[in-house]
Amino acid sequence: MFWVGGVLLVLTALPSVMFFGLHLATGEPVPLARAKAFYRWAVVVALGTFDIAIFTKVIQGIMLFW
Repeated sequence: MFWVGGVLLVLTALPSVMFFGLHLATGEPVPLARAKAFYRWAVVVALGTFDIAIFTKVIQGIMLFW
């Protein structure tokens, strides 16, 4: 599960950094909008992976008492 989250995080964070660098170099607003979009998806992936990891532990704990 963490491999999938890590790969998706890299696939969303790297374009975010690339587009932000392009915005800094050119000053154009379009790369900034794309960088923001990729950054937001990177945050969704990171928080989703963390959430799934936490709930996996919760379910494992519940199953121990069952």
